[in-house]
Amino acid sequence: MSSFISEPPRQTPVFGEYDVVVLGGGPAGLLAAASASRLNARVLLVERYGFLGGMGTAAGVSNFCGLYANVHGENRRVVQGLSTELLDRIAALGGLNPPHRILGKVDAQAYDMTAFKCAADQFLDASGVRILFHALACGVVMGEHGRVDSLLVETKSGRYALRARVFIDASGDADLAAWAGVPWDKGDETGSLLYPTLMFKVGNVDAERAQDAWSTIPGLMDDAVRSGEYRFPRRGAIVRPQKHPYEWRVNVTQLANADGSAADGTDAVSLSAGELEGRRQIVDYLAFLKARVPGFENAYVLDIATQLGIRETRRIRGRAVVSADDVLGCADVDDAIGVNGWPLELHVAGDVEWRWPPIPESRGYNQLPLGMIIPEAGCGVRNVLVAGRCASMTHEGQSAARVTGSCFVMGEAAGVAAALAVQAHGDLAEPADIAVEDVQAQLRANEVFLG
Repeated sequence: MSSFISEPPRQTPVFGEYDVVVLGGGPAGLLAAASASRLNARVLLVERYGFLGGMGTAAGVSNFCGLYANVHGENRRVVQGLSTELLDRIAALGGLNPPHRILGKVDAQAYDMTAFKCAADQFLDASGVRILFHALACGVVMGEHGRVDSLLVETKSGRYALRARVFIDASGDADLAAWAGVPWDKGDETGSLLYPTLMFKVGNVDAERAQDAWSTIPGLMDDAVRSGEYRFPRRGAIVRPQKHPYEWRVNVTQLANADGSAADGTDAVSLSAGELEGRRQIVDYLAFLKARVPGFENAYVLDIATQLGIRETRRIRGRAVVSADDVLGCADVDDAIGVNGWPLELHVAGDVEWRWPPIPESRGYNQLPLGMIIPEAGCGVRNVLVAGRCASMTHEGQSAARVTGSCFVMGEAAGVAAALAVQAHGDLAEPADIAVEDVQAQLRANEVFLG
């Protein structure tokens, strides 16, 4: 039997023509769409689900990492700009917790996912962005001179072509960029990826008895393993209370293929197996919580994330690359678009490895370069920008700059660069031609901290 079939030729209707099309409604896509639209670009944001937030909602992350940095021993908010308005909208809906300290070193901020979804709707509506939900990208059509003419999407209404002058790939997997021919890498030098997690929440926790269980649970897990009663997919559990103290988020599962390698977010078979294994691990871990952790005796699984939390797949090769040395050395760059204050967070087989800039000796953040969101010059793709975890970083550098704060930074800069390119060159817009000083000037006007 043949391994392929031949499909008949088709004519695909054009859904619309825009200045900027953004693929993906996660933190990077949200900020890209809003910042471009507020510079009078006609923007369409395309999202596979029926809600916004990306990994922050669909994967149940429910925690903003990377908004703060440990600056010479003092935690400071270093990611500002339009993301401040988005967080203010979440807070106005009663969905934002005060910051909490991670491993005694840097602050993160928990939020209610429903509030994030609703605030994101409001944020894009106030920005004048058009949204196409339930649209799964499936390819591109190339035009002349290395320009993407159209993004192809599959919807319940059939296949559509979306035309734009500039495309911003905030898919997390560099789908659009890869289809267009932008070179990319996956994993470390051996191809090993950061391991995904299936997030879940437990309800009916007795907060008074649980108290600071987040600090004691890792030790209780080690005791349970030594007793021989339990086995866990990884050490380094992150179990934290949410906006309502009787609800706790649990980040502990680790999803591997049959050979032990990390589940691959670009492989449908690997993803399918990961979802099944993740739910099996959740059932087992709940049994441990109920049996061994005070305050969790009557807990139950309140919610399981819509999809696996993918940490790493494709990363484009860009005009600049963020490395582990940049993060640990708090690097400066000439083309700064903002900063990253999160350490290296490597989800390796069976564990989580953290590596930090010197604390309190260092300022605790590295500047992020505009070149990390622009494909390398030699690839010839002219009207695509890439923002989010699939931007240009090394495997280890990406373990830090994949978090929400850095995605906000990259997204806002991508939207600004795209809009300025359209203003300057119309149908021939090439974001790489826009002077970095012009991008930085607009980011400063948006109150972005460039470091």
